[in-house]
Amino acid sequence: MSAAGKVCTGFSKPYVALYANNNGTISYSSGQKLARGVEVSLDPNASDPNIFYADNISAESLPGTFTNGTCTLTVDGLLAEARELIAGLPAADEDGFMHYGDNQNVPYIGIGFIIRYLSDGVTYYTPVILPKCSLQPESLAAATQEEEVDFQKEELEFNVVRDDSSNHDWKLIGGDLATEAAAEAKIQAKFGITVNPPITT
Repeated sequence: MSAAGKVCTGFSKPYVALYANNNGTISYSSGQKLARGVEVSLDPNASDPNIFYADNISAESLPGTFTNGTCTLTVDGLLAEARELIAGLPAADEDGFMHYGDNQNVPYIGIGFIIRYLSDGVTYYTPVILPKCSLQPESLAAATQEEEVDFQKEELEFNVVRDDSSNHDWKLIGGDLATEAAAEAKIQAKFGITVNPPITT
């Protein structure tokens, strides 16, 4: 990595998986691709700093710590199976309707995605995992196409909380990898997704 640092140049490959806690051991199941990634925004909240006063001055202080947050994923082409997973939807009825109501059971999920960086002309890919999140009620916006094509995207907003591990993680950042495929493989491995190796002849 260059001493000049790095700048963010992209976001891609959002994944989701069901979260489970077994006595502080975190695991994931049903991992899958969510959609095509357009934009991501992470807004964490922190507690106030804890300051100890002595002799009428600040003698010691502890910085605020993460309490909760929100993550907004702007996506295109949200996959039906992934929507059912993150929204905790029951099976469609005989008429094909998905029921958002009392039978809906929104689960905790893990969210993974890739951030692309540029440093001194070299591109790097970093996998990011938000270990424990839950989907907020989905909004809906649509407009009639007029003279110009308006590519309509979907925003999904998630609550972000600390996980149940001993470290109470709320975000995991992977290393800077040379390819997007390598970063994607890290997310797939974390979410228990088995990818068959390519067949070679």
